[in-house]
Amino acid sequence: MEVLEILKALSDENRLRILNLLRWGKLCVGEIQSILGITQSNASRHLNKLKGVGIIKFEKDAQWVHYKLDEDFISKYPFLGEMIYNQLQQMGEYRGDVEKLAAYKVSGCNCQDLREADFDLEKLDMDSER
Repeated sequence: MEVLEILKALSDENRLRILNLLRWGKLCVGEIQSILGITQSNASRHLNKLKGVGIIKFEKDAQWVHYKLDEDFISKYPFLGEMIYNQLQQMGEYRGDVEKLAAYKVSGCNCQDLREADFDLEKLDMDSER
């Protein structure tokens, strides 16, 4: 993989926000969509771009596809690990995304719950993790 293609993939803020979430573990498209407040098609498009350059990989679990960081790829390009694990967490919006992720995880919800029409991630208690 050419470094130029990797850098192009990193040039989008939503993709960086996705990487920031995936550093905490695997997530399905619906979880990423809900936490970041973007459409499912937008989330899928960004995930495909990151998958295409090898930064992330996926696992199928029945009807669900879970995405996660490819640690071998991160090891091959240490600047990615530095950015994902150390730099992104220092930025305000990225911290907010992680707070939403933490509240979601504590809630016990899963991908199936996100398909429910009345599920609202914003109603989760974000103060429980502070």
